[in-house]
This record gives sequence, C-alpha cells and structure tokens, in this order.
Amino acid sequence: MNKELRVAAYAVCVREEQVLLARWVAGDGSKRWTLPGGGMDHGEDPYDTVIREVDEETGYVVDPVALLGVHSVLRRYPRKLGKMADFHGLRLVYEGAIIGGALRHEENGSTDMAAWHDLAAVQELPRVELVDVGMDLWRERPRSGHVRA
Repeated sequence: MNKELRVAAYAVCVREEQVLLARWVAGDGSKRWTLPGGGMDHGEDPYDTVIREVDEETGYVVDPVALLGVHSVLRRYPRKLGKMADFHGLRLVYEGAIIGGALRHEENGSTDMAAWHDLAAVQELPRVELVDVGMDLWRERPRSGHVRA
C-alpha cells in the first residue's frame, strides 16, 4: 500500500455574514464546495501557501490573520493497477481577511468557481467535510486548535 502525505493550508474568510467558498471538481466530475486553499509546494511556508491558493482559486488577496487550527484526515482509496493508497491529509486552517483583489473563478485548476455564501445556508450546500471543520474552528476557536470531525 502506498503511503501518501499531503500538507495543505486553507482559509475561512467571513464577512457580512457570508463565507467565501470554492467549488471543487472531483475526478469523477462531481462538484462540492470547499474552503479556498490547497497543497503546499516543497519548501513553501504554509502562510504563503494559503495566500497563493486563495488568490489562485478566488482572485482575492488574503491576510491570514490567525491560525485557527490543524486538522488531520486519514483515508484509503484505490489507485491504478489495483493498488491502494493510505492517504494522510494534514490541513492548516487560517482565518483570512480579504484585503484586495476581485472575485473570479480559477481556470484549469481543481476548482471551477468561487462564491460568497450566507452562513445560514452553508449546511444546505453540497460540501466537503473541510467546510464543517473550518466553520467549527472559526466559531469555537478552541485553544488547542483541534476539533474532531
């Protein structure tokens, strides 16, 4: 079994009772909302990762004003040639303040759309678990930086 580790940084950007989300396109073509952000490049600081990824996926310039927490996820899934992947995702979740840029959609990336959503409507959206984790971290602000998903 292949062991895979992916470290990523994401932003919870809330303003005027709305949260900024990006729509992720899965390999099977399905689409679900997620927090803007993504994988770190080798040698990149996670603080810089979240700034770069939010810009790529939404067009906005973000200021990561606080580290809300760290979330870890484990999954197993099939890979090519009948092999299995033992995936470990480590997600650093920041609170982000939009300080510039303009809303636009990513082209040729893992997301196809970015939009602001009313906080009260997020529970009704097709979304990945990371949205719930990020919103819990943002609301609860646990001193340990940890919530259970």
